Amino acid sequence: MSREQMNIVIVGHVDHGKSTVIGRLLSDTNSLPEGKLEQVKATCARNAKPFEYAFLLDALKDERSQGITIDIARCFFKTAKRDYIILDAPGHIEFLKNMVTGASRAEAAILVIDAKEGIRENTKRHGLLISMIGIKQVIVLVNKMDLMEYSRDVFESFVRDYGKFLSELNVTPLCYIPVSAFYGDNLVSRSPHMPWYEGPDMLSQLDVLTNKEIPVKLPFRFPVQDIYKFTEEGDDRRILAGTVETGEIHVNDEVLFLPSRKKSRIQSIELFNAPVFERAQAGQAIGFTVTTQLYIPPGEMMVKVSENRLPKISCRFKANVFWVGNTPMIKDKVYKLKVATARVPVKLAEIVRVVDAADLSAMVSQQVVNRHDVATCIFETLKPIAYDLGQDIEGTSRFVIVDHYEIAGGGVILESLEVQETDLERHVKDREYRWDRGYVSREERKIAYSHCGKFILFTGLDKDDRTKVLAKTLERKLFDSGCKAYYLGFENLETGLDADQNYAQDSREEKIRRLGELGRILTDSGQIFVTTMPDLDDYDIGNLKKLISPYEAFVVNVGTSSFQEFKSDLNISKADDPREAINRVCKLLKEKEIIFEYSI
Repeated sequence: MSREQMNIVIVGHVDHGKSTVIGRLLSDTNSLPEGKLEQVKATCARNAKPFEYAFLLDALKDERSQGITIDIARCFFKTAKRDYIILDAPGHIEFLKNMVTGASRAEAAILVIDAKEGIRENTKRHGLLISMIGIKQVIVLVNKMDLMEYSRDVFESFVRDYGKFLSELNVTPLCYIPVSAFYGDNLVSRSPHMPWYEGPDMLSQLDVLTNKEIPVKLPFRFPVQDIYKFTEEGDDRRILAGTVETGEIHVNDEVLFLPSRKKSRIQSIELFNAPVFERAQAGQAIGFTVTTQLYIPPGEMMVKVSENRLPKISCRFKANVFWVGNTPMIKDKVYKLKVATARVPVKLAEIVRVVDAADLSAMVSQQVVNRHDVATCIFETLKPIAYDLGQDIEGTSRFVIVDHYEIAGGGVILESLEVQETDLERHVKDREYRWDRGYVSREERKIAYSHCGKFILFTGLDKDDRTKVLAKTLERKLFDSGCKAYYLGFENLETGLDADQNYAQDSREEKIRRLGELGRILTDSGQIFVTTMPDLDDYDIGNLKKLISPYEAFVVNVGTSSFQEFKSDLNISKADDPREAINRVCKLLKEKEIIFEYSI
């Protein structure tokens, strides 16, 4: 039978003794590798350096030379009740960003305060972050009591002052424990040096903490992490892989993918080299196949159709954010948002308030979010995403913000907001208002060319050359008939336009935006612009239609469609003869009076 396990994060200002607490705990619970303690003591003796229990954790050369912990350290120890993993989160102000990811995995938090140095700015920041992340089980250790002669008055002043600060954050510690980590006072047993303290030692308190129940009773959430395809020996499975965040699901349950709103049923539950499963539940890293062929990109969230509580879907939300970027977070700059498995561009739309960690005062007129600020902000993504609110489901409400490939902030979504006008719609409206038109009108071009300018898009679920062949064949036929037609492969945007700006690293949404802008220009020039792009969904085509406004798109779907509600102008089967298919396209263009005066 497997033993119970618990994750605990330990935080505190630099040099307040976190690493010493952990080192002493590992030593006193016999959790160190055999001979490790003696080895470290011998190394200290050779270097004429006083021994510190913190050295047991300093495995990195950088940490030994600087004397500070610079990354999350995972330490293991056990009691008769359970196995523990201690996540040693950095206390130095320069490394707070690592704490965001370290604390997010914890069931409880230990907050260490130096009895001599007192409550520092980072001590308050850590309390604020614990509150924001939502850790409910908190133990406060008042460390280095030996330096204060084990004074009861000193200890009670911390209980009073820091307790008042935490209460304003709605954080109520389970207990405050006076300790001397170096001497082991009140860590694994009660100390004779503080007979006035009647509470538990730290180890006893840890053993009465409660683990969160596996959230199988919550609504089902499965963020799609990746899609695996098999082709050998007739195996045509497309396995949706990821980790079940909450809830449970069974084979044949009807599922909905968000935000695309595509529906299907669970056909099978897949696990490598394992027996057939009929059910999957929270915490399992697993795969699914569904009964219908769908294009499901990573980042979609699979839920059960029968659930009463579905995730929120929007481009705009309010959130608490903790900013640790090297530069301030500013409005209208594009960052990358990571929530569950979704990765989307995001902008800071509005700063509601910034909280001063020192006194919890709120500044409502601040125009940027500076490093180490905690703020309530409104964000806007460039496409809808699916998420839950922090009070409902933690794992699908927490997020990080990336700036220049570095984690610059972390937060929790508080509220879903309606979008009156998207950033893209504002952009198109402003673009059209400022458009600098020449002396040749659209009607003059139409008469001169004997056709209208048009954006013709070939799309479909299947990624093969057939779609490109059809698009190029149409360009050839139109050109031979005297039309001003031009084909541009979507890949050309990656290898040509803006390639010097590392364009290949840009998001799919940005590539669609640039294709739409280019289509707007070429269509306005009176040309018939022909292009291809696979795997478009309703939202993608909606954005393209907005971008080429005031012109309209002519959409040809080849093979299987990814659209749920959008209706293509023409559907072509993969089995259709290419020449006959192009004749059908040209006939429809003629019927819609896009081309005329020609016999094509």
